Order: sequence, then C-alpha cells, then structure tokens
Amino acid sequence: MIRFIFRLLFKWNGWSLSIDHIDQNDLKKSVFLATPHTSNWDAVYMVAAMLKIGVKLRFAIKREWIRFPLSIALKPMGAIGIDRRPQGERKTKLSMVEAMANLFQQKEELSLVIPPEGSRSLREEWKSGFYYVATTAKVPIVLAYLDYDKKTAGVYEAFYPTGNYEEDMKYIISVYKKHNPGPKFPELFTYDKRFA
Repeated sequence: MIRFIFRLLFKWNGWSLSIDHIDQNDLKKSVFLATPHTSNWDAVYMVAAMLKIGVKLRFAIKREWIRFPLSIALKPMGAIGIDRRPQGERKTKLSMVEAMANLFQQKEELSLVIPPEGSRSLREEWKSGFYYVATTAKVPIVLAYLDYDKKTAGVYEAFYPTGNYEEDMKYIISVYKKHNPGPKFPELFTYDKRFA
C-alpha cells in the first residue's frame, strides 16, 4: 500500500522516469546510489521511479528496528534488517560493510539503496561505505539520481568498481557533475570535494 501511494505521488507531482541503456540484470543485485539526497521526499520519488521498471529498492536499518510494531510501516517501504552479531567461530561483531555485503549472499535479488552523503545535511565528503559494500559483494554500483529541477528520476549507468577507490570515485563524481541533477534543497548538497 505504501509503495502504491509513492507511485501516485510520483505521478500526481509531475515526475517522469529516465533510464538509458541499462541492462536489467545489473539492477537485480546492486548497490544503488541515490543522489542528491537533501530531503525525505527523495525516498518517495526514488522508490516510485524504480518500481516503474520492476526494481524494489531496499534500505538497510538495524534489525531491532524492524520488529513489531515498527515493522508494519518500515518493511513495506523497503527496510531490511542488518544483523551484525558474530557469526560462526567469529567472536566480534561484523562491520556495517560486512553485514550489508552478506545480505547479497542471502538474497537472490537485492537492490540496496545507499545515499552516498550519508545524511540530508550538507557534507563536503561522501561516505565510502557504499563503495566497499559493492566491492565486497561483487555487485555493480547503480548511479541513480533525482533531478528536482526537471522533475526526473532515473539511472545514468551501472558501474562496476575496479577496486581503485580514488579513481572510481573521480569517475562517479564526474558522471553526476556532467548531468548535474538539481537537489530539492541546493544549499544542502555538494559533491565530494576530494574527487570533484
């Protein structure tokens, strides 16, 4: 029901979808970047846009948060619990990257959305977790976007990381800067100054 409401809001507010030359197989198991991220509305429009092409975006939260009664609202929105408890003979907790990468081993299909800014507040340096989740899980990074100026949501490309973090980040930033999608609140967004 919640996703249906998101789709209605997407349509009623005049948004459109733009996706060029994307292999659907690259979307089945992938880390989705959703940028720029400056508003809670970003989740509504991104989830609705991807549903139009059959992709059910998921987002990671602590497993404790998806227990009843919160699960009633969070699971339909795409929440998936992260289990960082020690596994097997391991005595220490998993890192967030390890726990998120493990989800890809457990699921036949998983499109996990991670805003690289890590917050709706202004950040001059993006978080690196999305990159290391993708490299650990050996899945592509889908360069998705929301452009409030044009009321367009979409995907630029599915990028397979090489393992060279600095060079890959320069490339990712260059793709976004080339298209320059307009955030809802421009004063809360900037590209990672280390790679721009």
